[in-house]
Amino acid sequence: MRVGLFIPCYVDQLYPDVGMATLELLERCGCEVEFPEEQTCCGQPMANTGCWDDARPLAEKFLRLFAGYEAVVCPSGSCVAMVTHHYEPFLEGRPGFDELKAKTFELTQFLVEVAKLDRLEGVSFLHRVGLHNSCHGLRELRLGSCSERREPPFSFARQLLSLVEGIELVDLERPDECCGFGGTFAVTEEAVSCMMGRDRIHDHRQAGAEVITAGDMSCLMHLDGLIRRNGAPLPVMHIAQILAGRELRVES
Repeated sequence: MRVGLFIPCYVDQLYPDVGMATLELLERCGCEVEFPEEQTCCGQPMANTGCWDDARPLAEKFLRLFAGYEAVVCPSGSCVAMVTHHYEPFLEGRPGFDELKAKTFELTQFLVEVAKLDRLEGVSFLHRVGLHNSCHGLRELRLGSCSERREPPFSFARQLLSLVEGIELVDLERPDECCGFGGTFAVTEEAVSCMMGRDRIHDHRQAGAEVITAGDMSCLMHLDGLIRRNGAPLPVMHIAQILAGRELRVES
């Protein structure tokens, strides 16, 4: 399968190893992966802030760059949700848009539903891990079950992490609560955002987590900032890094 690799702008600039880990996972699944170098922000921050005129050309560029691939894969639920759930005001009726929505996947969704990944040879992670579920991933992309819905429990992330040798997933008291980041919400409502983030960190600590993982580096970036300010180490790693066999690194 010829896959277009869609990397969020903050991952490209601040966490490039997440992109490299995503590439390695896709290639292990036999995908022919290409990274369109002209790609930019998907436009989510602009759209969420009401700057639609600024978001529109970014959506149009995304369609132009990624329309020709068999699948588009991104290690971020929020960015994928922008494309699949919020591009209609900019691209509705455009040739290829419906097809683009149907073939754009968050990484864990692609690995489970398309690549049918059922084993990870030689990958181990001997740590207690707390899984943070991002709001976009659960509520818009349906990457896992939500506590507010009556449905059988499922989680693409947990399914994939269970393939990692030696990993122990801890049980949180509130496994699907928001971390408080919310993009520009963290700026306009700083106090509320920080309080929500500290609550999530406390939940992971009381469960005995040695590392926090998630499918969205934006959530982890927010939590990591609060952890660093608190001075008590609790590393964060994107799920792609764990699945790709990266070792845990604890900064002194």
